[in-house]
Amino acid sequence: MNSVFVYCEIEEGTVADVSLELLTKGRALATKLGVKLEAIALGEGLKNIEKQVFPYGVDVLWVGDDARLAPYTTLPHTKMLVRLFDAEKPQVALMGATSVGRDLGPRVSSALHSGLTADCTSLEIGEYTDAKSGKKYENLLYQIRPAFGGNIVATIVNPECRPQMATVREGVMKKEIFNLQYQGEVKKLNVDEYLDDTDLVVKVIERHMEKSKVNIKAAPIIVAGGYGVGSKENFNLLYELAAVLGGEVGASRAAVDAGFCEHERQIGQTGTTVRPKLYIACGISGQIQHTAGMEESSMVIAINTDANAPINKFADYVITGDLNVVIPKMIQYYKKNSK
Repeated sequence: MNSVFVYCEIEEGTVADVSLELLTKGRALATKLGVKLEAIALGEGLKNIEKQVFPYGVDVLWVGDDARLAPYTTLPHTKMLVRLFDAEKPQVALMGATSVGRDLGPRVSSALHSGLTADCTSLEIGEYTDAKSGKKYENLLYQIRPAFGGNIVATIVNPECRPQMATVREGVMKKEIFNLQYQGEVKKLNVDEYLDDTDLVVKVIERHMEKSKVNIKAAPIIVAGGYGVGSKENFNLLYELAAVLGGEVGASRAAVDAGFCEHERQIGQTGTTVRPKLYIACGISGQIQHTAGMEESSMVIAINTDANAPINKFADYVITGDLNVVIPKMIQYYKKNSK
């Protein structure tokens, strides 16, 4: 019960951004709890992988470097984590809410009977008093996430079972270097001591990976449209404004479901989480499912005909009006006043 553990996703020798974000948050949680931050890296060709994670404040890095662990397959990674967690008994275990994390997390938590909260948007340390028994718990992990279709934000605690497990989506936490000179300890894992032949029955014969053509996560400026944009044709205005500003176009789920925009541009609880310098929300009502994915934006401008739209609560500037009138004027004035 003396550590916060983060499972690091690795592709071609590089630690995923979501894992580095979790290491940043894990360092803060470990400091608050007064325990170590530990990470686990499983795969092949992991020489010097510690150089990528130690700057984020990792005290102990467990490395399983073996050809049988790459690429990711369910059974061996599950067995490695279950046996390691069973031996080390961490207080908290975190992983990304990616295709890997969503496959791995539930299997590990089920095997350990620990429970798991998926798709958290925030993690904090706090206390809890059981209303029935009156028992008070301290230093619990507050696992915070939207619930009931995004209509409320729920804080979930796990008083008794360990580890307290949660998955977090990419982009929700901030990635920050703790100390470039930080040095932790590397512990090698002997894979043969953890795996049985039955854990290796599945083999990946061939992989096909295609990188997304759109990278809205890294865009400094995002012009996002909702159902209020009205049509796919009207989205062309958003593309024109984004091109003028040097940004990308995003969309709410309602706009994507209506066919106004492709899914890879979706922002929100079921899409991508972004934190641009400027977020222009056009025809977006601002339900929690969407704001969960953009509330960390540095500046928000809302354009909406509804003066009482929920998005206005998040906005630094509110323009009440028809976007078909407002956006062309924005384009005109920007072109006129920019060099």
